[in-house]
Amino acid sequence: MAGTKTNAGRFFEDYRLGEVIEHAVPRTVSGGERALYHALYPARHALYSSDEFARSCGLTASPVDDMITFHTVFGKSVPDISLNAVANLGYAEGRFHRPVWPGDTLRASSRVIGLKQNSNGKTGVVHVRTEGRNQRGETVLDYVRWVMVRKGDEGAPAPETVVPELAKVVDPATLILPEGLDFSRYDLTLAGEPHRLGDYAVGEVIDHVDGVTIEEAEHMMATRLWQNTSKTHFDVTPRADRRRLIYGGHVMSMARALSFNGLANAQMIVAINGGSHANPCFAGDTLRAWSEVLDTAPTAAPGVGAIRLRLVAVKEDGRAGELKDAEGKYLPHVLLDLDYWALMPV
Repeated sequence: MAGTKTNAGRFFEDYRLGEVIEHAVPRTVSGGERALYHALYPARHALYSSDEFARSCGLTASPVDDMITFHTVFGKSVPDISLNAVANLGYAEGRFHRPVWPGDTLRASSRVIGLKQNSNGKTGVVHVRTEGRNQRGETVLDYVRWVMVRKGDEGAPAPETVVPELAKVVDPATLILPEGLDFSRYDLTLAGEPHRLGDYAVGEVIDHVDGVTIEEAEHMMATRLWQNTSKTHFDVTPRADRRRLIYGGHVMSMARALSFNGLANAQMIVAINGGSHANPCFAGDTLRAWSEVLDTAPTAAPGVGAIRLRLVAVKEDGRAGELKDAEGKYLPHVLLDLDYWALMPV
């Protein structure tokens, strides 16, 4: 009987608590990723758009957008973690350790830190801590995510349930700032808005006004750009409605780009406290976003403060409102609920 050299991907019963998976195919990042990112999303934050602006802020040049780093590291993990996923569910304890520059080569590994079979016996939730490193072995990003994965053999025994305890927020005292970052000469005119950290109040809600209708072609380009091979994004046959699920990271980047209107000076994401892909997104959905200021904190860098933001993406209506029902379940129009720290001039 002939063997096979192809890889069907891991199913829920294939994971073992504590195992470390080294992900294949390192990726060298270039200016091309930046150009394509700005073609896919209305991203305009000045620090990621201009070398000269970045130099005025103490950096040697403009690094690649933090979400490019996220997507690249995430994409490396997909063939081993979420090739057979039903859905990627959420994030926690994410920290950006250092900028990524054009020419850096990224690779990734993941440690399995939690397993829980679902009551239907057909799927289970896998928790992993994924780490992205550059060509010098330096960590650029690490985060926890959990994903619902199909079982290949529904009769396979369920593993012992382990659900990790995760911090609800990254302590702002532990945020890692890029070496040399200095906002003391920050140019508000070039950045696009006059609002500094002190202009925002905890509890303030910012409606980002604009909307974007999600297109199938752009989503397919994005998943290929990040080498995200999850079947749910390419193949219509696993779903009864024969619709391709939009990559949750595509929603994240679109919402982050829309947040420029009102948060143009929230320049760099330095931590992801938590996040949920609340409901599936499909081509044709119109995405709108709003943000709530959750906290602010000082940093040791000159002129630099930290702002904690809750970014919510919804279908059709971008204004703040109820997100969950009486049972604590997200309402059907909510697509993304993301809690993160960003750096802003004081």
